[in-house]
Amino acid sequence: METETHRPTWKTLLAFAIIYLVWGSTFLAIRIGVHEVPPFLLAAMRFLVAGLVLYGWMIAQGERSPSRREWISSFLVALLIFVFAYGLLFWAEQHVPSGTAAVILAMIPVFMALSEIILLRTQKLTARLALALLIGIGGVVVLMSRSLNLGGAPIDRAGAVAILIGSVSWSIGSTLTRKLPLPSSKVMSAGSQMLAGGLLLTVAAAALGEFRNFHPSTVSRSAWLALLYLIVPGSIIAFTAYVWLIHHESPTKVGTYAYVNPLVAVVLGYFLGGEPLGLRTILGTLFVLIGVIVITTTRVKKPEPSLVAEDAG
Repeated sequence: METETHRPTWKTLLAFAIIYLVWGSTFLAIRIGVHEVPPFLLAAMRFLVAGLVLYGWMIAQGERSPSRREWISSFLVALLIFVFAYGLLFWAEQHVPSGTAAVILAMIPVFMALSEIILLRTQKLTARLALALLIGIGGVVVLMSRSLNLGGAPIDRAGAVAILIGSVSWSIGSTLTRKLPLPSSKVMSAGSQMLAGGLLLTVAAAALGEFRNFHPSTVSRSAWLALLYLIVPGSIIAFTAYVWLIHHESPTKVGTYAYVNPLVAVVLGYFLGGEPLGLRTILGTLFVLIGVIVITTTRVKKPEPSLVAEDAG
């Protein structure tokens, strides 16, 4: 407790800066990478390497390897989060601007609230939650609609739907981590999930024939640098900062990255990626972020005693 009280302020500020800026900037790095490397293969390389590093680091620290049951859980969560969520995000960024992709993916907290209502039963569907869901979905509709006269071209529908499906899959996977047997160490748990995700993404890339279309010699230095950025700052460093923060700050404060990341992604996409920033993007982003803020600031209602007993069984 004493060390927590006297921890330097600069460490906290640096950790927040990392999860805000680095995670927010990974969307542009993904867009750069998928223009030259097949999407599922790019995602596979990112998480396979990052997972190996985190897993190997924890083993070197004396942490035990996950048990058979924990590996099975890791692969199940990895299928939902890394294959369906990240895989679809990487695929979608071939067609959707990186800033817009980050805005749609910001719907994860909204879908997580629904997952908690349906799967964990730790919340009830209140008017506040329903309103937040409608506002968030309304933001996505604004981004996709061809009938609204808001200027600027609507985003690719297939790409937007893919990210929405990935957001739902991510929320289900994140919710299941509370019920499945996973390593007690958060770093080992993340490392095993990333490693499992990298292996599953490699299988998916092979099944989709991406290896046939991939020629490393034709990939530019900027694309390789984007991949390196996704692996080191985007996965290893940012996750380490996140784990440190959730042990030293309140979940509410740490959770603010959910609506800071999209803003960072939109700004970087506009200034560095040449992506459009018109009325459509501004309104859609605003609606989604309002929905996310309402969700993340809503107090969780405790379940009834009967539900707790039923859940425990």
